[in-house]
Amino acid sequence: MKISTKGRYALRVMIDLAIHDTGEYIALKDISERQGITIKYLEQIVSVLNKSGLLKSMRGNNGGHRLAKAPKEYKVGDILRVMEGDLAPIECLAVSSDNPCPRAEFCATLNFWSGLDNVINEYVDKFTLQDLVDQTQAMNGYDYSI
Repeated sequence: MKISTKGRYALRVMIDLAIHDTGEYIALKDISERQGITIKYLEQIVSVLNKSGLLKSMRGNNGGHRLAKAPKEYKVGDILRVMEGDLAPIECLAVSSDNPCPRAEFCATLNFWSGLDNVINEYVDKFTLQDLVDQTQAMNGYDYSI
């Protein structure tokens, strides 16, 4: 499994929106400047995030994007699945697979791949967007804990 640039950038966008959340919509231009991602590429990413319900978007002068819910309510795995599809390491384990493997009943490696699939999904679902925000803020000296 390899996470694409869109998947990686989607996480960055979601973290950026969470860190800079004031309750107002945030313009793509601002995200672009902070993240070093072109507006054109960001438009593709936020379009998918918006259609999936992870973001709220508004057009116009005061328009932009913001999170649809609190950062603690997003699992990293859900964000990645929206951008990447199923995270299964092989096609026959993919939830969306319409072509089940004819060798599944006697496949010597299916248990191995199934175990890897479980580990991947458990790991990405263990973290929330808030966890990544907290890590980012701690790395950048924004840790206000007492």
